Amino acid sequence: MRNLAVLTSGGDAPGMNAAIRAVVRTGLSHGLNMWGVRRGYAGLIEGDFRRLGARDVGGIIQHGGTVLGTSRSPEFMTHDGLELAMHRLRGTGIEGLIVIGGNGSQRGSEALHRLGFPVVGIASTIDNDLSGSDVTIGVDTALNVALNAIDNLKVTASSLQRTFLVEVMGRHCGYLALMSGIAGGAEAVVLPEVEFTPEALAVHILQCYERGKPHVIVVVAEGAKYNAEGLCRYFSEKNLIPGHEFRSTVLGYVQRGATPTCADRLLGTHLGVEAVEQMVAGRYGVLVGIHKSEPITTPLEEIVGKDKPLDPWFLKMAEMLAR
Repeated sequence: MRNLAVLTSGGDAPGMNAAIRAVVRTGLSHGLNMWGVRRGYAGLIEGDFRRLGARDVGGIIQHGGTVLGTSRSPEFMTHDGLELAMHRLRGTGIEGLIVIGGNGSQRGSEALHRLGFPVVGIASTIDNDLSGSDVTIGVDTALNVALNAIDNLKVTASSLQRTFLVEVMGRHCGYLALMSGIAGGAEAVVLPEVEFTPEALAVHILQCYERGKPHVIVVVAEGAKYNAEGLCRYFSEKNLIPGHEFRSTVLGYVQRGATPTCADRLLGTHLGVEAVEQMVAGRYGVLVGIHKSEPITTPLEEIVGKDKPLDPWFLKMAEMLAR
């Protein structure tokens, strides 16, 4: 192998740049020509490639987002889109591809692998919903952003004696809501994976105040049956707790664009180096992740479309501590 490319796809995650830097410099250390694909799979289809040297990835490790850019490309997963991507890769002389991204991104990796192209994936998504890795790039930073917001809101909530509903990202997975709720000492978490009713939540909130709490913080995953704003409206319209005021705060994309923490910089670097080592050793069609602080590989076909359930112990922990 002489030419190796790297792309970032799907939602950006803090620590992606650390992974790009590690991939490029590790590849160069093996004597490879390194290429960056801009704008994810959309750029792959269009042949938007750029030769990368050591200096091109200098000074990026501390930045959030991805210097290569990213996008979502429904066209790529069509037969014509995949064939065009293969044509672009081969036409440029690229012989291997490293894909940094989450579930959707690795579905694209697996599709290329099935066509016989050497691909290695790197686990990167703030939702931490990708099988094959205990934790994925971007999770630690996103959790710290959420935790900082919860800590700040607690001060205001205590002063005003109000209930604050904090919405964090997680359309299909409540990992961020669950972990930031536990770490932030929230009185309740609302998750897509757990059935609940606004009425039952209202009773729990009222009981918290009856026990003498000066405030209540509820962490809500955006993909739950009711989001934070929806719950506030429901509580007000149904007058579930008469005379009580609710406020919602939606963190949204603030969690994606933060400066990566030390943990995410180290994780991105670790997985980036390991991905190139797998490629150089001829081990393709795998996702590189982390398990018990050690890098592991999982065949792409084993992780694509597979749900990563929340740990039931943490669900029980959140319930026990919300007193």
